[in-house]
Order: sequence, then C-alpha cells, then structure tokens
Amino acid sequence: MEKVRAKKHLGQHFLTEVGIAEKLAAAVSGHGGTTNVLEIGPGTGILTRALAADPGRKLKMVEIDSDSVRYLNERHPELAESLIEADFLKMPLETIFSGQPFALAGNFPYNISSQILFRLVDHRNLIPECVGMFQREVAQRIASPPGSKVYGILSVLVQTFYHTDYLFTVSEGCFSPPPKVKSGVIRLERNDRDGLPVPYPFLKTVVKTAFGQRRKTLRNSLAPLVGQYGTSLPEKYTGLRPEVLSPEAFIELAAAIRTPESSR
Repeated sequence: MEKVRAKKHLGQHFLTEVGIAEKLAAAVSGHGGTTNVLEIGPGTGILTRALAADPGRKLKMVEIDSDSVRYLNERHPELAESLIEADFLKMPLETIFSGQPFALAGNFPYNISSQILFRLVDHRNLIPECVGMFQREVAQRIASPPGSKVYGILSVLVQTFYHTDYLFTVSEGCFSPPPKVKSGVIRLERNDRDGLPVPYPFLKTVVKTAFGQRRKTLRNSLAPLVGQYGTSLPEKYTGLRPEVLSPEAFIELAAAIRTPESSR
C-alpha cells in the first residue's frame, strides 16, 4: 500500500522525525504503576514504533482512519492484534485493557484535542498519565498557571486532577504536511485528589460559565447560577475575574454556590 495521505477533516499531520517520536515515547513514565499505553491516532506508525520499543509496555492503538489501519496492518503485522479501528471519543474506554488503568499517548489531531482532554478528565481514575502532542497554544494553555492570559477552562479542569508539565516545542517542519503552527508536548500525571465537595459536572458548569464571560467579574458572570441555587458567593471572590482563580478556588466557589448559607 502507498503511504497514507493526511486527511484535513481528521486534522492529520503525520510526525516524520524519529528523534521527536523517541523523545515523546521516553516521556511516558508509567505514573501510577501502569504499563498499559493507548496511542491515539498512530497514523503511519512513527510514534507507535518508539512506544513499542519498550518491552515492558503493553501497547494498544486506536485509529479512526481506515487507510491508516490498512497501512499499519501491512507494515506492522506484529501489531495487528493491538490495533483498534474506532473513534476514541466514542469507544468504551473501560474495555480496552479489561478495566485496568492505562496511559494515553499520541500526536493528537488538533481538531479534537480539547475533546480528548475533556474525555481524559471524565475518565481520570482510569488514566493516570497522558503524554501528548498538541498545538503549542493549546499545550501552553493546559499548563499555564492562574493569572496567565491563556489560563482558561481546560487549564482549570485538567489541573484539578493532574499535575501538568510542558516538556518541549516541536517545529512545523517535523510533520507531513507541515501545520501552520508549532506544536507542544505536555505530560499530565494524576494527582492525589480523590473527590470533590460537589459533583464534577457542576464544577465544570461553574468554570465554563465563569470563563464564558471572562471580562466580567464573578459577581456578574455567575449571577444566574447563584440565583438558581439561592446562595451567594464568598465576598473575597465577587470582584475577581476567573483567570486569577486556582482550581482549588474554583472548587470552593462551586461548593459555595451549591450549598445554602445556613448549612455551611
């Protein structure tokens, strides 16, 4: 089979530099004690080969592009049983390694990278680690601290459950076809947070509502939620804008909105 052509609608930019693939693969540390690794979007297999070079790993790959699946099966028949043709955003993740935890890795398609991260957080107790290549601006946003201009929804929700580390930048020329922007590799490692004082979907709603009007103070942007629950915001937060709040502060804020004053 001829080399796979990148498809724009799938956001494909195939990595071509072996050294970058090896560097990304080496960054998968096995945090949480897991040796299972799921690669999203193996494409032409350059990262797959780097990941598979470690005999201590149990590697599986999920690929939505049927052309890539055929190419990988022809070029790497030894990995055929580990290759799943499916959509990562829709497949049941609990079945991949029979319910065992696994690390995520990949050169993630730009057009679904945020959705991958939201799914990661939804399955945070199944995925203790993620090492991924993103559009550089997205990678920087995920790892940015409170107070940064790029700190936002993804920053808060990911950092609520994961330690974040921006590892390195990758130039446009390391891909085929080359993207119009640089890429960034980050590592996420699950922290020790076991639970929240509010359901996670409610925290997500608070964060999204606050950043939906990020130029407004929290008093104004969160007024509809506060009115719905008949509660009030802690005074220390009312005049602030969302980008200055840490994940811990957002958790406190969500609990205050959801809990009547009399029961605090």
